[in-house]
Amino acid sequence: MLDRVSIRWRLASISAGLTFVILCAFAIGVGEATTRRVRSDFANQLRAAADDLRDRLSMDVGADTQQIVRVHPDLNVHAGSIHAVIRILDTDGTILAHTTDAPNLGRTIPFVDRTRFIQGYRVETRRTILQTPDHSVRVAVVIQYARKVSDLENTVQRVRFFLIFGVLGGTLLALGGGLWLARRAMRPIAALTQTTRHIAETRDPTLRVPQPKTEDEVAELARTLDEMLHALADSRSESEAALVRQRRFVADASHELRTPLTSILANLELLADVLDGERAEAANSALRSSRRMRRLVADLLLLARADASREAPHEPMDLGQVVVEAAAELGPVAEGHELDISAEPAMVDGSRDELHRLALNLMENAIKHTPPGTHVHAAVEQSNGHVVLTVSDDGPGIPGELRERLFERFTRGDGDRGGSFGLGLSIVRAVAEAHAGTVALGPERPGDGARFVVTFPAS
Repeated sequence: MLDRVSIRWRLASISAGLTFVILCAFAIGVGEATTRRVRSDFANQLRAAADDLRDRLSMDVGADTQQIVRVHPDLNVHAGSIHAVIRILDTDGTILAHTTDAPNLGRTIPFVDRTRFIQGYRVETRRTILQTPDHSVRVAVVIQYARKVSDLENTVQRVRFFLIFGVLGGTLLALGGGLWLARRAMRPIAALTQTTRHIAETRDPTLRVPQPKTEDEVAELARTLDEMLHALADSRSESEAALVRQRRFVADASHELRTPLTSILANLELLADVLDGERAEAANSALRSSRRMRRLVADLLLLARADASREAPHEPMDLGQVVVEAAAELGPVAEGHELDISAEPAMVDGSRDELHRLALNLMENAIKHTPPGTHVHAAVEQSNGHVVLTVSDDGPGIPGELRERLFERFTRGDGDRGGSFGLGLSIVRAVAEAHAGTVALGPERPGDGARFVVTFPAS
């Protein structure tokens, strides 16, 4: 159960539990000793009071009748200090004197000192001789000196109550003190937690964790975390440096591959024109593969430049005219698709080749992934200081499972039978971001196909 609560409450609970056990043991010992002492004092006080009365007791008798008319000392005054009751009886059980409202304590055996419990009273019985001051008259009597046992039990209950209150109060104080001490003890760990959370949010391993001044387990934890962050920072720097080298290598390699590929394409085109038969078919097959390779190298070069933050020279140009040129290039290979362009003059600041690739990829994507006869519409317009390029079709649309990762690299749909490398839309996003723009997939509406919206700042 302790494993489910926080460390602060766990420490405080253990401290309070130990305090409770210690206080209980102390209270039991003190309570038992105190109870015995209270009971002993009660009995001793009652016996002493009975003995004192026996020693001081005397009487006055009438001159003619020789009957007892007064007992000294006054029984009510003598018993009032300790709330006792007193009865004096002769050997026949006749009551000679008693305190006010004294209960019936029963008849006693004459001349026997004893202690009894009668009707909730502890009764001390003493035998003595009651006589006049001049010793002329003597009477054998029995003194019944009693006190309520409930007075003793009330005192015992008060002692127990205060002990229980002390145990509970001490336990609560121990719990509160434990929580306070645990909070102070956990403060360095809370500082470490806050710093590591800030590092997780900023993803900056160069930040340092606070180092406690004491040499304890928390300081050791802080040093360990700091060493781990040093190692992570070094590892991150190495990874970033390796990634930069890799991007630079891909960009440079892709650039260097363009020249030999151009030479290979020229030679294959020449061979395809001069050869015939199976040789011509082989040359045409190699030519098609080389063209696909050139397209792949061009795509990789563009993405590598985007990753390496290498920007092509930008200049003001009409995006509408770029879209018209891209559509004219796609016209011969539209394969029965109806290609509709609505482009008004819209100036943007960018690279013509990259923007041409963006528009070409969007329209080519619509042609490749829709059946013949599908209407593909591309529109360029200005709106609120932005230039918006929209490419839409009335095809089957994009499957729901592809919408979240549509712009990731090498993502291809189920209907793609090897006609693309899955880089077209990732290139669209890279070009849009390189031109301070955005690309998004329009909301899916029933009966409509795919709809892509690219937004650029107007020039």
